[in-house]
Formats: sequence, structure tokens, C-alpha cells
Amino acid sequence: MTQPIRVLIVDDHPMVAQGIQSVIEDNAGITVVGTVGNGRAVLEQLDTLDPDVILMDLNMPEMGGLTATELVLERRPGTRILILSMHDNPEYIASALSHGAMGYVLKDVPTDEIAEAIETVMRGERYLCTGAEGAIAPKSGDVPGALTGREQTILLQLAQGLSNKEVALALDISVRTVETHRKNIKRKLGISSTAGLTRYALEHGVLQGTGNPL
Repeated sequence: MTQPIRVLIVDDHPMVAQGIQSVIEDNAGITVVGTVGNGRAVLEQLDTLDPDVILMDLNMPEMGGLTATELVLERRPGTRILILSMHDNPEYIASALSHGAMGYVLKDVPTDEIAEAIETVMRGERYLCTGAEGAIAPKSGDVPGALTGREQTILLQLAQGLSNKEVALALDISVRTVETHRKNIKRKLGISSTAGLTRYALEHGVLQGTGNPL
């Protein structure tokens, strides 16, 4: 007998998480192993809960969905991340995919579509709901394509004025690692100053809606 898909729900609104849980548990092939309210809690309970698929919100306190997605995949590359968000902005969707998410589903989709999305990403296939299909590839110039997902995350935080130490603390990495990423970002973009990074972020939409999907 096939084992049910183990799903972890990550959303900072308990009522939303409970609603999603009640919907997807109607499917005999899915079991919810837990619900947590932010990305940091995901990392703390990842090994204990052992999810196959994580339903990840984007905007959450302490640690947002994109940063959590990267850190989860660094630790457990086989985990499938499915973003479940209210935002249909193509830049959000493209950024989520570039950070390693296998799919993107809007929170207002029909309830049976969430279960379908979970089953699809579990098979190793990408899933984009109807409203997200146009963002499979970001528009030229919208997202810095030369940068990795982690570099995009660090670029956003540096452009918001965070110091290397503050970025390191937020991402739970060393200051030296941040410095290395910072040098690589500047080299790839041909930028020599922090002011230049901020200007680049503004011109390419990285800072749109500041603080967004992190």
C-alpha cells in the first residue's frame, strides 16, 4: 500500500492553516504532519516532522517563505516546496521558482486543486495554478537572472540597508559567507558600491513592495 504524502503547512494565520488542513485531509493519500507559523519554526521541526511536501506561505514573521525554502532545500534537497500565497504578482511567482519551489498556488483556488498540486510536486513535476502560469519565466530585467536565489535574497536585504552582520543573523549564516555573496553579486552585476546595489534593486523591481516575499 502506498504511503500517504506527508505535508507540513506553514502559515502565520492559524485559521488559514486549519482551513487548509481540513480541506487536504479529505484526500486519503495526504496526511498533515503539522502546522507552523513561520520559516524559522520549519527549520526547527523539519527533521522531527519529516514532511514530503511543505505548503509554504510567503510573508511571515521572523523568517519568510523564500528564505525558508532555500534553507530547507540546503538541508533536505528532496523536500518539495509548494508556495501557497495570496499574491499573484508575476515577480513573486518567478522569485519563488528561482528559490527552488516546485509550484505556486493561490489561496483562492478551488479546494481540490491544492490536493492536485501536492500530488503533482510529489511526483517531481512543477505545478502552477491558472493565475500563476504566466510567470514560468520572468520578464527580462524583472529578476536578476545571473544571480542565484540566495544571492537575490541577500541583494534584497543589502538594498534595504542591512549590514553584513544583520543579514548573517537574519539568514543564520556567517558574516564571512555574506561577504562572499556580496562580492559575487557585485562581480556578476558589475557594481562596485552598496548605493549601486540599491539602485539596481530599485530599477529591476527587487525592492517592489519592500519586505515582500522574504
